[in-house]
Amino acid sequence: MTTVTLPTVPPPPESRDLAGRRLPLPGRYTVAPGRSLTEVTAWYGPLPVLRRRVRLGGAALTVPEEAEGPSFRYEFDDRLLSAVLTSEQVDEVHGGRLQLTGDLGLNGSTFPVLLRLRVVERGDDRLLVVGHARLPYRLLRRATGFRLPRRRPATRLRLLVAAEFA
Repeated sequence: MTTVTLPTVPPPPESRDLAGRRLPLPGRYTVAPGRSLTEVTAWYGPLPVLRRRVRLGGAALTVPEEAEGPSFRYEFDDRLLSAVLTSEQVDEVHGGRLQLTGDLGLNGSTFPVLLRLRVVERGDDRLLVVGHARLPYRLLRRATGFRLPRRRPATRLRLLVAAEFA
């Protein structure tokens, strides 16, 4: 029996470069109308008591050329939630995920938010992400004055965001 060693073919240089990068090339990317989904779900214990789609007024991703981190900005423009989520700190975590630490600007106050995003698809000029943030309702209400209708008790909110930056 003879052992044969087959030569390995290295991947092209551009695919090696993309493998280490979770974001597109430097520049400013926005979300086109109809290319996003945003939803707020109010939970009372294990039960969802309110689920509503929220209109995304605008979203932007800025990837700088320097060593600075990228910045995300989501603007929610709806009757239920009119707020701005901004993030200057983006960390890469295991499994091709991004973790955004930012602030939710609501009623003139800011509330700290941790948004976990999964990179679904990426390219040189676009990025498709899906993620969620969990917000404790009582703390959010105390800090910002945000209130759900009285007949909808809640212990926490989940903010679901899906967007294609191009």
